[in-house]
Amino acid sequence: MTGQRTPTIDRGRATGRDLGQLLETGPFAEALRAAIRARGLGLERIRYRLRGRGTTVSLATLSHWQSGRCRPERPESLRALRNLEQILGVPDGSLRRLLGPPRPRGQFHQPGQPLS
Repeated sequence: MTGQRTPTIDRGRATGRDLGQLLETGPFAEALRAAIRARGLGLERIRYRLRGRGTTVSLATLSHWQSGRCRPERPESLRALRNLEQILGVPDGSLRRLLGPPRPRGQFHQPGQPLS
C-alpha cells in the first residue's frame, strides 16, 4: 500500500434550494439524483418502498434514470415515477414534468414514402 487516498464521490446532501432549482429547471436525471440525495435513501431502499406500493422497478433501472442513461417513458414506468415522487417527498408531477415529450422509437417513416 502506498498510503495514497483514493478519490471519493461527493455524496453531500443537496440543499432545499438546490433541489428546488433542479425541480424547476432540470434536467430530469440531475433533479432525480438530488431528490434521492436529499431524502438520504439508497436505491435498494427506494426499490423496497416502491415494491411496497405495488410497483416493481429494478435497481439497474433506477440507476439508469438517475445517471441519465435512460428515462421513464412506458406507462408502467410513469406510474412508478408517481410513486417515486411521493417516496422522495417532492411535489406531485415535479419530476414527470422534466421528462418532456416522449422520444421517437424506431426508424421514422413518412406515409407515402417507399421503405428502403
